[in-house]
Amino acid sequence: MPFRIAMLLFPDLTQLDLTGPYEVFTKFPDTEVSLVWKSREPVRATGGMEILPSRTFGDCPSLDLLCIPGGAGMNALLTDDETLDFVRAQARSARYLTAVCTGSLVLGAAGLLAGRRATTHWMSHEMLADFGAVPVRERVVVDGNVITGGGVSAGIDFALVVARELLGEETAQAIQLGIEYDPHPPFAAGAPESAPPGVVESVRAAARERQRERAVQVRRARERL
Repeated sequence: MPFRIAMLLFPDLTQLDLTGPYEVFTKFPDTEVSLVWKSREPVRATGGMEILPSRTFGDCPSLDLLCIPGGAGMNALLTDDETLDFVRAQARSARYLTAVCTGSLVLGAAGLLAGRRATTHWMSHEMLADFGAVPVRERVVVDGNVITGGGVSAGIDFALVVARELLGEETAQAIQLGIEYDPHPPFAAGAPESAPPGVVESVRAAARERQRERAVQVRRARERL
């Protein structure tokens, strides 16, 4: 039987949160990677890319690994019973529970991060504590069978760590070389600690309304636990 991975789809997700790890996961030997949502209708990511689910919640088998990406659309998932029930049901038997970016908050809303070390996108990092998690400002955090990654591009690092955990370091390195993952960013602006203050403020300002909505949803989700 293949190792079963499913990645959660939802409207207005950040596609690189999904497609970065997907590219790595599909290199795993004897592995089936599914995209799962409530229906098989195309899901529109932020920016307009349409992604087709390959399974629904109803026909998804028990998984070995569940991965939840992030994006603006995950705000609604924090109080979405159908999605949270699916996540909790899979968590009962999955070997690994994983998330990229703000997908970690969905694990938290499902009650699966209490006492766990975890990370997420830097703008939502402090929200992890609302779910009883221990926020850690690292690119990838492993706490037992829970593996979480930071924002967006960290999803590739995250997936390579998953590869190391499952397949060993040499295989993970071979996957990294195969996709020529050797980043040399043109600017030292990939983290709030290194980016110019004006850039940090402009990014925060652009996301202010989304973050306000997220804080409200996190509070509602915490009250439901």
